[in-house]
Amino acid sequence: MTRNPWRVVCLLTFAFAASALAEPPVVFLVRHAERADADRKPEKDPDLSEKGKSRAEALARELRDAGITAIYTTEYKRTQETAAPLARSLGITPAIVPARETAALIRKIKAEAGNALIVAHSNTLSDIAKALGISATLKIGEADYDDLFIILTGARPQLIHLHYR
Repeated sequence: MTRNPWRVVCLLTFAFAASALAEPPVVFLVRHAERADADRKPEKDPDLSEKGKSRAEALARELRDAGITAIYTTEYKRTQETAAPLARSLGITPAIVPARETAALIRKIKAEAGNALIVAHSNTLSDIAKALGISATLKIGEADYDDLFIILTGARPQLIHLHYR
């Protein structure tokens, strides 16, 4: 996929314009950033690596003007640390929903009136998108951390797949 910054700007402008016109909320869906234990035996609940912390800051820069009013993470530190820079800048306390409770997360998202960010895991992103009405299966490789999925909710949900750095 070609990484054209103007394409990103145009697509995000479309997503934000839809939100500004009293359209259904937009859901931003990302995998947590890079784990600190990527080069050794996996830990149960690792922190983010330095690269992951930088990526979390990049996510905050990309989404700071996205009209996000709610942030959802799982119980794991890596999702919470990925969301933290944006949450701090927006003054939002992220809601923690256990990773295995996709149905509870979807109920909360569908009750939102504003745009939301969900920080989840590579093995849960596709299920979340499907529950929000997206038929495509999201493919996230084990080393992929830069995917940004934008779901335009409503009667016919639409998926926009971007990358951020």
